[in-house]
This record gives sequence, C-alpha cells and structure tokens, in this order.
Amino acid sequence: MTRRVTPTPTLPRQGGGRTPAALEVQPLPLDGGGVGVGVKSPAKFTSLARALRKNMTEAERHLWRSLRMHHLDGHKFRRQFPLGPYIVDFICLPARLIVELDGGQHLDSPADKTRDAWLASQGFRVMRFWNNDVLNQTEAVLESILAALRPPHPHPNPPPSRGRERRDA
Repeated sequence: MTRRVTPTPTLPRQGGGRTPAALEVQPLPLDGGGVGVGVKSPAKFTSLARALRKNMTEAERHLWRSLRMHHLDGHKFRRQFPLGPYIVDFICLPARLIVELDGGQHLDSPADKTRDAWLASQGFRVMRFWNNDVLNQTEAVLESILAALRPPHPHPNPPPSRGRERRDA
C-alpha cells in the first residue's frame, strides 16, 4: 500500500507575524460544514494548524514556554488548536479559556469581534494580549491568565445557613 503525502503549507512571515493578512481578517473556510468541539477537523485545517505551530511568532514562543507541560498551576494548554472555523493560539479546554496574542494588525478588528462572539457562543472565554505585553510584561500576563483560570471566590458575606442553629451554652 502506498501512502500519499501532502506537503505541509508554508506560511510567509510578514513583519514577524505568522500568517498572511488574509487569514487574520477572515475565518478560514471549511469543507463540508462546521466543526464542533470534539469533532475531528478537516485534514487541511489540521495541516494549517501544524504549520502555525512550526511558525510561531516570538511572542507565542515566549508565552508557550510558560504554558506548556502544565507549567501554569497545573493547567494543560494546547497551542494552535482548530476550533470550529478558527484556529486559536492557546486553549485550556477544561477551563474553556482561550488566549489570543495580537499584533498591530488586530487593532479594532471587526473580524476579531466576530470570532470572539462565535467562540463565546460556544461557551469559551477569550483573553487577548498584545505581543509586546507578552514579551515585556510576561509576569503580568501570566497572572491575568491564572486569575481567569481560578474558580470564582465565594461571596465574602454568605447568607445565613438554614437548619439547626448552633447554641452556645
């Protein structure tokens, strides 16, 4: 049996970016409809995600060193993960948290607003950080991510419990 090998697409670098501007502005088309969480993505979508993993920006590589192998308080992150019609930069699936790193081309991007709305409709929270913040203020970025991963604190003044009251004799 002979295997047919499809070459992995190479993506040109634009000013330190990882993908052509056309891919950043519009969601990638899918063959045969949408793909939900837990459903295998089309092969070309997966190969694009692999290419993005190989061509990470400096900021993505820098943040990945802190997120990989459960380094951030034991949380597992995946990088360049296909999710529906998008590929997200970093995702913690159990926490349903997505971390996106943006360069200047993302300033007030309507495509990012559409993307974030779709991801939110699927139950994900999206955090966006500028590349220069990741490189220059890494600890602050990691603290923000960690705060989003922590479960909400109980209310400081819980309502009185019902049932038997304790009597001090």
